[in-house]
Amino acid sequence: MIEAKVPEGLPKWMSDHIDRYMKSGGKDGHMYTLKPPGMDKEITAPALLLVTKGRKSGEKYLFPLFYGEAGKGYFIVASKGGAPDHPGWYKNILANPEVELQVGTRTIKAKARTASVNFVSDFHRRGSPPNQLNRTRSPVRP
Repeated sequence: MIEAKVPEGLPKWMSDHIDRYMKSGGKDGHMYTLKPPGMDKEITAPALLLVTKGRKSGEKYLFPLFYGEAGKGYFIVASKGGAPDHPGWYKNILANPEVELQVGTRTIKAKARTASVNFVSDFHRRGSPPNQLNRTRSPVRP
């Protein structure tokens, strides 16, 4: 089981998602259903829990993130809702790439890295629209 702090100030839906994920051991919360603004129907996306070491505090922090699979690894997109700055968890990864993941019921230690240009190009070739990626990409591999 992952042991980490939930950052203060997360939106309620994220905190609720973390609670469901943690209380069920990953059986509930791994597949997350949401209705994005402007869409008529709900979508379901896979979610993982990412634990990073705080670049300033040194404490472990937990973040729920949607992910995709790439070969034997996972990728997450470092987006802060379109803001010009990177999310805090990505800054933590840049300072210390050793992370923990919970993907469903599976807990993994991994080393994160920023995706290569080739990975991003291949991602687009496989049919992902460019507006689904921000300027930073963070694949995580076990």
